Amino acid sequence: MRSVTYSMGVSLDGYIVGPSGGPDWAPPDEEVFRFVTDEVRGVGVYVLGRRLYETMLYWETVEQNPSLEYSTREFAAVWKSLPKVVFSTTLSAVRGNARLASGDLAEEVERLRAEPGEGDIAIGGATLAAAAAGLGLIDEYRARVYPVLLGGGIPFFPRSERRVDLELVETHIFRSGVVYFRHRVTP
Repeated sequence: MRSVTYSMGVSLDGYIVGPSGGPDWAPPDEEVFRFVTDEVRGVGVYVLGRRLYETMLYWETVEQNPSLEYSTREFAAVWKSLPKVVFSTTLSAVRGNARLASGDLAEEVERLRAEPGEGDIAIGGATLAAAAAGLGLIDEYRARVYPVLLGGGIPFFPRSERRVDLELVETHIFRSGVVYFRHRVTP
């Protein structure tokens, strides 16, 4: 059965978006970018909310710009070909290799888990990931922790009343000081 993963860049104090409403606190880092590209290669389908879907639409056409670096074009090609399932109550249509979700989150994830296919099921977007975590759907948390304190914003980990025990599976320290942690949920 396919694993469900939640992977994001996060500040040391646990936020994926700062108080200003954007990810401007995470400076571009080529080494981290290549790591993320490789991680996305291991995804079989990406389940995301409307805001993240709209943000990621940038990658649908960016590869047409010949002045971009190879790594940017490479990520765009990986992202563009990746099947996506979008949860939204306001969108009536989606573009690219995406479809609107037809059921509730738990039903959709269980359907995707049951489908034959390679690669993980990635959950993206803080609100959708919080809902998935609350339902116990996430199998792995993957955090790229940046050496910055934001003091507020949108948290990586949802506020929850339930305890979740984790097993450390992998770590990696980048030259920039970003630290990658991969944890598996333990039964």
